[in-house]
Amino acid sequence: MPKTIGNPLSWTMNALGSAAGYATVVATPALSGAPPQTRRLALSDLKSALRKGWEDLAAMRSDVMFACMLYPLMGAVLLGLAAQGAMTHLLFPVLSGFALVGPVAGLGLYELSRRREAGLEVGWASMFDVLRSPRFPRIVGLALFNGVIFMAWLLLADAIHAATLGPARPASLGALISEAVSTPAGWAMIVIGTGVGFLLAAAVLAVSVVSFPLLLDRDVSLPVAVTTSVRVAWENPGVIGAWGLVVAVGLAAGILPVLVGLIVVLPVLGHATWHLYRAAVV
Repeated sequence: MPKTIGNPLSWTMNALGSAAGYATVVATPALSGAPPQTRRLALSDLKSALRKGWEDLAAMRSDVMFACMLYPLMGAVLLGLAAQGAMTHLLFPVLSGFALVGPVAGLGLYELSRRREAGLEVGWASMFDVLRSPRFPRIVGLALFNGVIFMAWLLLADAIHAATLGPARPASLGALISEAVSTPAGWAMIVIGTGVGFLLAAAVLAVSVVSFPLLLDRDVSLPVAVTTSVRVAWENPGVIGAWGLVVAVGLAAGILPVLVGLIVVLPVLGHATWHLYRAAVV
């Protein structure tokens, strides 16, 4: 009897119902109740992760780049919404917020790298196997945390703008840039906003740097995944800080050419995150 493709809701529910099969067939063997062990990282591990991330992209180029076309489109929609009405002042916070939601956006890429590493068949549809993971509810819980931080960042950015440049909204993007770089209040907004954004990004980096791939790979609880990620960041501040800088520079480079560069930057960073996790967690 031929198979048919149902509507998205029924497809998702069927995928979730296949979690047990996913765990049996393709999941890495589960750990015991003990938290995973971590190891010290060196900058060479970071370079190796980026190299392997690029190799994953080269091996799965058509599948990955086709799937990742979605991210610039999503970014364009967000920017379009921010540019409407009195929200022009949130254009830059929305752009910088990519760093806060990036770990969630990379979930499908972690799955592709995991499957390729295990020698399993890989195609663009494999990205959706995340939905079949028995830890998917835990992954959703962690993703909600990132989403809350992103929304908090937008609210804080709005409050910082009001406290420095006043409650009146800029008439245009050009007016906002002019006021930001040519007045003391504008420079205060930039300095305060950069500081607050840095703190939020550092918190998300510590919580998310290995927790998402760990939940995808091993049978651990959400608290164990988060504490393991924080432990990796605490034990390797230099390397994880350098990774955060690589992510920030990479996203900036991908955003500048009208978001199109994200089609290449996001896959490399996503695949590299998987390999960094594999280097950091024993």
